[in-house]
This record gives sequence, structure tokens and C-alpha cells, in this order.
Amino acid sequence: MTVTSRLSRKLYETLGDDAGHDLVDWMLQIDTQRADLRELNDLNFARFAALIGEFRSEVRTEIARLETRIERTKADLIKWSFVFWVGAVGSIALLAGVLK
Repeated sequence: MTVTSRLSRKLYETLGDDAGHDLVDWMLQIDTQRADLRELNDLNFARFAALIGEFRSEVRTEIARLETRIERTKADLIKWSFVFWVGAVGSIALLAGVLK
């Protein structure tokens, strides 16, 4: 919001020069502070967006590591399951051969 010349003139006419001047100055000061706060807010938002970007990158990296570990674990489970079943079938075959 900026104080337009029309509004400024109307305030001077209605309130008089001193009161109108004080009110217009106050409104301009508020407008300046609002602009400063908006700029500060934009900077903080940009920083926050950068932090979110870094966080996403770290999360993606960690997810990739977890996926790799899960794949290794699955491979180990399959390998040990195979060893177990081969051992079990071999033991059963030996027992069957002994019992004949």
C-alpha cells in the first residue's frame, strides 16, 4: 500500500496540515516497514527452500543406501536358504540310503 497523492491531499484537507502530515508520514513509515518485512520474509523463505532442497538430497541418498542394504540382505537370505535346503535334502537322501 502506498499513500497516493489523492489520499494524502484528502487527509490534509480533512485533518489539517499538521495532523494530515503526521498521518501521511506514519502511513509511509508503515509502508516502508512492510516492504522491509516482505524482503526479509522473501530471504527467509529462500533460505528455507534451500534447506529443504538439501534435506531432500540427503534423504534420497539415505534411501538409496537403504535400498542397497535391503538388496544385499535379500541376496544373503536366498543364498542361505539354498544352503539350508541343499543340506536338508542331502541329509534326507543319506538317511534314505542308510535305511534301505
